[in-house]
Amino acid sequence: MTGLVDLDRLRPALAGLGHPPTTGDIAAAMRAEGLVVTDALLYDAVERLHRESYGAGVLEPLLTLPGVTDVLVNGPDQVWIDRGHGLERTPLVFGSDEEVRRLALRLAARVGRRLDDAAPYVDARLPDGTRVHAVLGSVADPGTCISLRIPSRKRFTLADLVDRGTLPPVGVPLLEGLVERRLAFLVSGGTGSGKTTVLGTLLGLVPTDQRLVVVEDSRELDPPHPHCIRLEGRPPNAEGSGALGLATLVRQALRMRPDRVVVGEVRGAELCDLLAALNTGHEGGCGTVHANSPADVPARLEALAALGGMGREATQAQALAALHVVVHLRRDEDGRRRVAQIGMFGRDAAAGLAVREAVSFGADGTVHHGPAAEEFLARVAR
Repeated sequence: MTGLVDLDRLRPALAGLGHPPTTGDIAAAMRAEGLVVTDALLYDAVERLHRESYGAGVLEPLLTLPGVTDVLVNGPDQVWIDRGHGLERTPLVFGSDEEVRRLALRLAARVGRRLDDAAPYVDARLPDGTRVHAVLGSVADPGTCISLRIPSRKRFTLADLVDRGTLPPVGVPLLEGLVERRLAFLVSGGTGSGKTTVLGTLLGLVPTDQRLVVVEDSRELDPPHPHCIRLEGRPPNAEGSGALGLATLVRQALRMRPDRVVVGEVRGAELCDLLAALNTGHEGGCGTVHANSPADVPARLEALAALGGMGREATQAQALAALHVVVHLRRDEDGRRRVAQIGMFGRDAAAGLAVREAVSFGADGTVHHGPAAEEFLARVAR
């Protein structure tokens, strides 16, 4: 961010102090560089150095804006935010790519992760729950890129989803019945479509006498439930050891007497363990999966199961026995995230595993019943 004082001229002297610089130290460094020390210049230098040393630096004010879910930095000259209405470019800029790089390095260091030219990218979760991904300018154009995903500060109810336009009122009893009848389900959708928000809301409907064990690669779910255990995966350390994958955590979750096993995002071989769990008495399990449409979910599951060594026929048989429903979300052109369709898993003569439309919700609130509507409505009848 362009300022009144060139901080690069002050950093060598301040770095050699051996302690966090005080206002007096900064003033002395400015005088040593031949700079005029006025109240305004000193205040500017102190404020900017403080922002660089704590939190997300110059990005910190953006993280606190109402409704912001993502802050994206594309090199020094582009900073974007998402407040639920599509990406918006902000007037904020950095002074140089080196300034963006320093911020990325500091964010990685806060969680003990390595980020340098030998390991030029990092994906981690900050202590406040913010997910940070960074790629250095050595491999990214137009420079060092930082992506921050801000966790929801609010726990939503179905009534909140209706108020936000995410779910039409007619969908409330359907999702309530889905959870109450202990159907196994997946919440599908593209990136940023609101899958985690909807899943967390549905987990809040689980009766309080049931124990949830939630497995996630990076902790995002915070369901309003009094008996929820959360297990979080761990990437390898700088030496390449110490990794803890989701497949291992799912197996551990099964030994913790869960009433419902939840995988925050199914993205790899852990799908095989989840399907095995749902086929051995753990009813009502659920998770999220990336897919552009409900019809794409079966192919996505087959691809993920292949990573765990499970063949297509075995995957289809396991999925048909274990999974019941897909709740699909989409993001409209105006940025609104909403439940677009509820489908049911079933067998297709040609493809084997398929998702059949049960209920679809239009952007204008219209409701359409599909081929699986009668079966779905019977299953969720309360």
